[in-house]
Amino acid sequence: MISISFVSLTVLLLNLVSLSPTFASPQYGSLAGLSAREWNELIPRLNQVDPPNPPGPLQYNGTKLVHDSAHPFKAPRQGDIRGPCPGLNTLANHGYLPHNGVASPSQIINAVQEGFNMEHSTAVFLTHAAHLVDGNLVTDLLSIGEKTKKTGPDPPAPATVGGLNTHAVFEGDASMTRADFSFGDNHSFNQTLFDQFVEFSNRYGGGFYDYTVAAELRFQRIQESIATNPQFSFVAPRYFTAYAESVFPVNFFVDGRSTEKKLDMEAATLFFRDGKYPTDFHRAAQPSGNEGVEMVFIAHPIAPGGEPRRQDQQLCP
Repeated sequence: MISISFVSLTVLLLNLVSLSPTFASPQYGSLAGLSAREWNELIPRLNQVDPPNPPGPLQYNGTKLVHDSAHPFKAPRQGDIRGPCPGLNTLANHGYLPHNGVASPSQIINAVQEGFNMEHSTAVFLTHAAHLVDGNLVTDLLSIGEKTKKTGPDPPAPATVGGLNTHAVFEGDASMTRADFSFGDNHSFNQTLFDQFVEFSNRYGGGFYDYTVAAELRFQRIQESIATNPQFSFVAPRYFTAYAESVFPVNFFVDGRSTEKKLDMEAATLFFRDGKYPTDFHRAAQPSGNEGVEMVFIAHPIAPGGEPRRQDQQLCP
């Protein structure tokens, strides 16, 4: 049996993120290809931001009401950006993040701590890792979804500035509620996949989503992608974010007043489909991060693999 600590996974992810390939995407005002004279004229006019040090941990890190009068649900307006992460979508819809879906790393770190009680080091690591590969390091802005002019002019290649929809970086194949990139939409809620989420929660969790369900559903989604997606890719950093994605609903979407780490389907529907806190929702009772990820990984160990591959070729060792 394979045993690997999540500390080891995150250290490896940190190293591999810096090696991630760039991906083709539409350009908005790219700075690449400018002459030295043009650079000298343009740089002083850019809205360049020196990124601050990451925000610190919460002053009070216990559970509390987060769906409160100061943070009502407001549906996205035309032009607002939402993406593949239901947690960030929820934070934007409730005003913990800017409603337009474009935020600085500091805003995201504060929001995931305040709105979900994410453990500080996890919040800093995940946010800055995503920002390095998907954000604009000149303006210090990141889209939680699609590429947008709202993050400012693009720095030169190899910067991508594609937002969190950028495929095969933090977003990737075998998502629990979003389709694979090659099928055309990698960021919108997929009802068919969510129906499977509910089915597995009924089959393995007695109607609730817990770590046991997470392990079985994670394995199932990987096998489905192998069978149906000829361009399936399961390599770093997606290899690591997929397992984190599996346990986050247990760690962050369960009301902090509950004594059991299991997510009911009514709350799951609100988070995944609508990006909305349940009524009277309280955040986790203590700072949480990647608890349960080793259990999910060990249940069905999978070796990383790339594409294209034959549909009969398995990733399982």
